Amino acid sequence: MSLGNQGSAAKAAKAAKAGVNELESMLLESPSSDRVCLKLAQILAVRRSEVALLRLEKGSLRFIFPPELRSAGVLPLTGSAVAARTAATRAPLLSNAFMRVKHVSLFEAVKLGAAEEDRSQEQMPIQKIMSVPVAPSGGNVMGVVQVSRKGLDASLAGADFTNEDLKQLEKAAEILSRMPFMQEGAEI
Repeated sequence: MSLGNQGSAAKAAKAAKAGVNELESMLLESPSSDRVCLKLAQILAVRRSEVALLRLEKGSLRFIFPPELRSAGVLPLTGSAVAARTAATRAPLLSNAFMRVKHVSLFEAVKLGAAEEDRSQEQMPIQKIMSVPVAPSGGNVMGVVQVSRKGLDASLAGADFTNEDLKQLEKAAEILSRMPFMQEGAEI
């Protein structure tokens, strides 16, 4: 790695850390799930349509972001979906070769009413993904947050996720666990 790349990687890590701190400061405002997920997309340099937040309700996971998937049904924790496995095992996942992983692609086909810059990506398949349980430190799983990169193939989907990206998402997930909208039965 050249010194220039190390410098830009360090700047990106510093910016992500600042972003996670901003996320934490949002706790005082009781923000909407939409606003928090848009901030998360900004922190991890992904599009709005590449963030998903699911909440545990009555033993199943329900999408609370993106809003277009709120009425798409639920994922049983016993199912094979990546989000269900993440919640059941409490194990984070980072895959930069996700198209080769057997997964439920049903939700990828849902048309998202995204902002203009997302339109070209909205119905692309997920190529790379991070999936992290949302839980307070040492507490019960409340949901799952997923961040992906979509594209026709992995080379067009953007940069690979790094272990540092996964650490930032894990920190963000702990903060998300303290957001009012993550409480079971709370208004979305």
